[in-house]
Amino acid sequence: MKNKIVSNVIVPFAVCFLIALALYPSTILNPEEYSTDGLELSFDAPKNIAMADKKAKTSNQKVFTPYLGKSFEAFKEALAFKESQGDYFVVNTFGYLGKYQFGRETLKMIGIYNPSHFLKTPELQEKAFIANAKRNKWILRKDIERFVGKTIAGVEITESGILAAAHLAGAGSVKKFLRSYGKMNFADGYGSTVRYYMKRFAGYDTSIIKPEKRAKATI
Repeated sequence: MKNKIVSNVIVPFAVCFLIALALYPSTILNPEEYSTDGLELSFDAPKNIAMADKKAKTSNQKVFTPYLGKSFEAFKEALAFKESQGDYFVVNTFGYLGKYQFGRETLKMIGIYNPSHFLKTPELQEKAFIANAKRNKWILRKDIERFVGKTIAGVEITESGILAAAHLAGAGSVKKFLRSYGKMNFADGYGSTVRYYMKRFAGYDTSIIKPEKRAKATI
């Protein structure tokens, strides 16, 4: 009889307590006072949710891969990777600077006179790339009109190939290559040639670049 009385009192009390706990948790636990200080925590997620398995490439599972196609952004990033592997802060053995490996004289032509500041400023480097492309497109505008679509030295000539080669060797060297039909093929200190850049960077959409005679880079 005593056990029955205890059961009749305690069980309903326990049920009421649990209901109150569910309905009013803030009265029991204050999140601002909760701390993980001193606890041993692990942030390692299980492999199956932390990353895509290599086998996913051959299964029906879709794996996201950024792909820029032949857009201007793709052109810019592909050229940057060839020049410096995309490193804004690198200086090569010939003294060329930054993500797109600019020479000091070229920088002066687009209004940049402080190489140290240029090297520390990614935004300025991006502006410099655009300004230089605009300037080269203006210088080479007649050659672009004349030679795009033709095949020279086994390479189909495209506007993006011309602009990439001009970035490597200067507009003058590109004119010599085109007008000599590939006989004058400038190579830089590492052996990269106008012809190679014409082929490697062919077919990108560079229509966003408008020819500008006195293009400058400013931020």
